Amino acid sequence: MDVTSTYRFARISPRKARDVAREIQGLPVSDALDLLTFTPRKGARLFSKTVKTALADAENNFEIPVDGLVVKSAVVGEGPTFKRFKPRARGSAGAIRKRTSHLTVVLSDESEKTEKAPRTATARAAKVSAPATVENASSDAEPVDGDLGMVYNSPPAEIDDLKLLGGVDPALEEKLNSAGVYRLEQIANWTEENARAFDGKLSLDGRIEKDDWVGQAKALLEEKSDK
Repeated sequence: MDVTSTYRFARISPRKARDVAREIQGLPVSDALDLLTFTPRKGARLFSKTVKTALADAENNFEIPVDGLVVKSAVVGEGPTFKRFKPRARGSAGAIRKRTSHLTVVLSDESEKTEKAPRTATARAAKVSAPATVENASSDAEPVDGDLGMVYNSPPAEIDDLKLLGGVDPALEEKLNSAGVYRLEQIANWTEENARAFDGKLSLDGRIEKDDWVGQAKALLEEKSDK
């Protein structure tokens, strides 16, 4: 059985909250609360409150044993943005956007739990070393070199989990796949021009963090080669 708790209008940007959400998905509730307790971020404190609310609902309203609960999903939705302005030079005004988020946590008991490896460094390395297989992949898919760097014109037989990179959520991973990016080695070879081209092509408004992504992709590939 699933138990859902939602924290609406949380005063945190969705981008910052999603970094925390990815870390607790699939964990037992006790492990998730321990991780949130010792994570020095505002998003961790807000998610801790949401998880505890869902836990209390499961125990008091549905009489579900709390020992068998796991975090089935942790989702961050965009809330309204408060617009403020700061005085600037020559009578102008600088916009300040105070973003909000809707945090949703779903807890599930053991009987309905789908097996999922904990999000640890070892598990991430194992995930990279065993790329996923695309059912409708073309066996002759070849990377094409263009203005965007090496991209695929169709899904290759093996793809990597791009969500291992910081700031990449499922929606952004889907956008990258649609642009022909499926493998970590593609991102590891990005140039500054490639990153800017993808940012403009996907209308990401500066969300592509080239230096971070390239460094993380290279590190994950090194872990893969060491296995």
